[in-house]
Amino acid sequence: MSGKSQGPWAAVRRVAASDRISGLIMLGFALMGLVLANIPATAAWFEHLSHFELGIPGTNLTMGVGHWAQDGLLTIFFLVVGLELKQELTTGSLSNVRAAAVPMLCAVGGMIVPPILFVAVVALFSRYGAGDPGSLLIANGATFPFSEAAHGWAIPTATDIAFSLAVLALFAKALPGSIRAFLMTLATVDDLLAIILIAVFFSSLNAWYWFVGIAVCAVAWYFLVRMRKVPWFGVAVIGILSWVMMYEAGVHPTLAGVLVGLLTPARAMYGERDARAERYADKLQPFSALLALPIFAFFATGVHFDAITPMLLVSPIVIGIIVALVVGKPLGIMAVAWCSTHVGTLRMPKGLRVRDMFPAAVACGIGFTVSFLIASLAYANAELSAEARFGVLLASLLAAAVSGVLLSRQSKRFEARAAMVKGPEDTERGSGRTETTLADGTVVLSQSIGGRRKEPAHDDGTATAGKRTKRGRRTRR
Repeated sequence: MSGKSQGPWAAVRRVAASDRISGLIMLGFALMGLVLANIPATAAWFEHLSHFELGIPGTNLTMGVGHWAQDGLLTIFFLVVGLELKQELTTGSLSNVRAAAVPMLCAVGGMIVPPILFVAVVALFSRYGAGDPGSLLIANGATFPFSEAAHGWAIPTATDIAFSLAVLALFAKALPGSIRAFLMTLATVDDLLAIILIAVFFSSLNAWYWFVGIAVCAVAWYFLVRMRKVPWFGVAVIGILSWVMMYEAGVHPTLAGVLVGLLTPARAMYGERDARAERYADKLQPFSALLALPIFAFFATGVHFDAITPMLLVSPIVIGIIVALVVGKPLGIMAVAWCSTHVGTLRMPKGLRVRDMFPAAVACGIGFTVSFLIASLAYANAELSAEARFGVLLASLLAAAVSGVLLSRQSKRFEARAAMVKGPEDTERGSGRTETTLADGTVVLSQSIGGRRKEPAHDDGTATAGKRTKRGRRTRR
């Protein structure tokens, strides 16, 4: 093995490629931000760091470090999302609409039901809760009108694909690849819908000429990344300019990453072995997984509460987000999956039933990255935004724990089923005799006579029910 493949950068790439490790790193940074923002010894320091202003000389772009992490650094993550989306739409799971129809529809269902449940919970608290009728009492004792609290309806719509796949990697080692593919397709469409939500509902559009600038940058990027020899300096300048144009236009600037990612070619060109979108996403993945996302999570959860008390657990905002993510996500996904396959004419991937998707559907309740972002955009009030982000953290941890238990049990069932169907075989050469031990300890014997296999039987001579395949083997139903 070459020294290059064993160097420190190769180790970094291996860590970034692991859903399990990168997910745990981001979770660690998120918890560290929450703790540092609320410990008396570090709260003031964290507040100063988060609001320490940095600016680009000669422009009016001046923001705090925490704001730069959200609007600037997170663009790397959205660029990777855009590149992966382009690859999936061109040659991946989303290129065959019929095959991807069920998970795509499930993603829509998983984004419709949670907002309904969130608004319903908030409405119940506003009517029957401790505050005045039509208002909500949150953990610090402040009251807010229902209309303002309901602005957070979009917070529980997004699924964090990195964390959900990390849960699968930890607890679902024996599950068929079709479940992971189903979840990846669903989460990819979920990301696309979340991007549309941010662009439509959380943008305040400014002067029209900024959009002309965005269009010019998009055209320039389109042609530059299709040149035989890509001018990387020019690409970097166009990428930065497109971010600035988005920011000035009033569109959330991280969407510049999605735009240029979708304009990158996803088929091999000029005899190259891999498509450029795939290659660029692979190179940017370490920066996204180990730099952009952990730092964003660190500042996103670093919200200061007047007092962290049990009252936070019964806050209308927190309960609404927990119900929406932990209950609403799997409910929407499973309802759409059942309707599309039992009422409609669509089919699940081969070998999967609708009920097999329930543990993975629960894992889709892990909101995290995009939910944190939407929480900061949905609420102008700092207390509401803080409680919303706290609710996202609790709901994501709860969804991860529940799905982990369910996936672990499901994985054991699939493992036992595989052992029953594909028991270890010991074939005696010459006699053509095959001895198969099933998972329950039953020994099944079969013998080939004249090139044909005789009816298998238990060791007591009882014939085994089964179905003959083309190769003459018996498989249990």
